[in-house]
Amino acid sequence: MTTQGPMALPEADAVPSGVLPDRRRAPITRLLRAEVRWIFRRPRTLAVLGLLAALPVITGVAVDLTMDGQGASAPAGPGGGGPGGPGGEPPIFVTMATSAFVLPLGSLMTLLMLLLPLTVAMASGDALAGEQSHGAMRGWLLAPVARGRLLVVKAVGVLVVALAASALVVTSGLVTGLVLAGTDGLVSMSGTELSVADVLWRLAIAVAWATVYLMAVGAVALAISASTEHPMVVVVSVLGGLIVSGVLMQISALDWLHPYLLPTSVTSLVDLIRDPVSFDGLGEGAFRALCYLAIGMSLAYARITTRDG
Repeated sequence: MTTQGPMALPEADAVPSGVLPDRRRAPITRLLRAEVRWIFRRPRTLAVLGLLAALPVITGVAVDLTMDGQGASAPAGPGGGGPGGPGGEPPIFVTMATSAFVLPLGSLMTLLMLLLPLTVAMASGDALAGEQSHGAMRGWLLAPVARGRLLVVKAVGVLVVALAASALVVTSGLVTGLVLAGTDGLVSMSGTELSVADVLWRLAIAVAWATVYLMAVGAVALAISASTEHPMVVVVSVLGGLIVSGVLMQISALDWLHPYLLPTSVTSLVDLIRDPVSFDGLGEGAFRALCYLAIGMSLAYARITTRDG
């Protein structure tokens, strides 16, 4: 009499030779939740966001104390706020002292020159290069997650950081402006009073525009991040690009090059502080940012799908 061994598999459970067991793909929503949760659990991300929230407060208090110290000795310009700016308007930092609306946009425009792009570059460096250097990328590929889907998840994580950072700066600036100037301080640089609804939709446009701009920087940073295992290389590369672009923008002989430089469009945010609003510069800047976004994501996709390991 023959008996079946205890390790023998039932015939129905036998796996045909040459056929690999089916591995289901991880749901994209679960991957996105895991990525966003991991981003906001990094201490350096929380530290940078805290710094971004504090800078508009420091700027508003400093400008308010400076204007109070000058008092009546300040030279009177249009609107009584200081020397007149282009178009007969007072300079933006002078207007900050009397307008709760100007402070958030002025702070956003200032931080878009350097600190906000570096924040996005840091997130992009951690997204690919950082996980590659720590070996965490192997876990993504074993999930299994296709490399194209992996890039989409990482890009959405960078987008969330860009949106959160921009919204945080604007919210902090608006609250600080309301505390310093009161609810009656909703005044444009043109001297016209604005309603709360008018201010809110202008700020919403500013946050959306800044998010697109930062995502363009993030796309270029992701392309660099996909080509290296060192996150600091990504941050330094973005910093170098911003510095070189700023220098080139100061050279009048290179006026033909300025429309191709991404930071050229940052000053267009000042149009949201004027009344009426002009969207020409903002539209041109958004189109320029979308071009950078498409090029950066294409390079990142080409690199991540052809890279070994």
